[in-house]
Order: sequence, then C-alpha cells, then structure tokens
Amino acid sequence: MNSRHRVLGRIRAALGDRAAAPAEVPRDYRPAGAAVELDLLVHRLTDYRATVHRCTDGQVAQVVEAILGGRRVVVPPGLPRHWLPATVAAVTDENLTAEQIAACDGVVTAVAVAIAETGTVVLDAAPDQGRRVITLLPDVHVCVLRTDQVVAGVPDALDQLDPCRPQTWISGPSATSDIELNRVEGVHGPRNLHVVIVPRGDLPPGA
Repeated sequence: MNSRHRVLGRIRAALGDRAAAPAEVPRDYRPAGAAVELDLLVHRLTDYRATVHRCTDGQVAQVVEAILGGRRVVVPPGLPRHWLPATVAAVTDENLTAEQIAACDGVVTAVAVAIAETGTVVLDAAPDQGRRVITLLPDVHVCVLRTDQVVAGVPDALDQLDPCRPQTWISGPSATSDIELNRVEGVHGPRNLHVVIVPRGDLPPGA
C-alpha cells in the first residue's frame, strides 16, 4: 500500500456512510440544431483580424481576384474551378513538396464547418480542402464557406465532423505572443485569413 492508498483509506473511514454518490454530469451540453447566428460568426472572425467577404457564388472569383490576382496560388484537387479567376496562376496540389507549396503566395479552399460562438472555421481534408500542409505554408488563406455550414457551438460542430478525418481548426490568422504580449503573426500559418461567405441557395445544383 502506498501513501495515496493510505490517505484515501483514512478519508473513507472518516466519512463512513456519509460519503455522497458521484454527481450526475449532463453530457448533452447543447442540442444539435441550435439557432445559428451568422452575424456572430462574422463578428468573431473580424475580432480575430480575419477579413470577411459576403457575396454570391458567381462573385467568388471576383473576390479571389481582388485578394490574389496576378499571384501564384495552390489549390486542392476538388476545389470548384469557377471560384478561380484567370488572373491567378493556380497550382493543383498533387503531392507537391513543402518547398513548392511555400513558393505560392496563397491558398484557396472550401470549409467543412464553421462555429459562430468561437469564430472558428474547420477543415477536414476533403477533396475541396486538401492536405493540411497547403493551408499552413502560403501567406494568404482564402476559404469559401456556405451559410448552411455554420453551426452555433463546438458540440454542434463535433456532431457533424468525422473524428477519423484529419482536422484543422482555424480561429483567425496565425498568431502568437511572447511574455510581454507582443503579437507576432504568421508563425504557425498564414498571416492573412479571408473568409468568403456564400448563401447556400445561391450555389449551382449538386454543389
């Protein structure tokens, strides 16, 4: 018997029959399908220094052009091509090396889900989102989000995500700070995050 067992044994002996049963802890937290607040998501993203754009599906290419026009961009293989303007040099990720990805100025992806309460967008390596590495090395990340992909809180997001898929949770541009709270951006990922929000009903059939 070690010291831990001796101490716990004395506590049990002192409590006797008065020891209370463990309290029941609710695990439902928040029911799925709770009211979604798109404005709250926009507020959180802006507060985290991300840039939010709201447009139609047909205007996504114009937004991407305004952000990355004339620059080299890496894209996942399943990204809708009509989101890319002719003015960007798009490089499809087909097992590109880290050096090839880092040589690109930006990356354009879709999103798996977004959380209004925390201002977080989540990627799960689906074909329109690609490998995690392509979203970490370029300086600018543009992600396109449908309004029906926005959920209220983290429990709602977990309910929609596959735990067996690799996930990347992004809350604003990459940033850190030292002990004196001096903020440094771009240490662990892109310094610039742009979230393009598209109404679900505006997307073409089958999208």
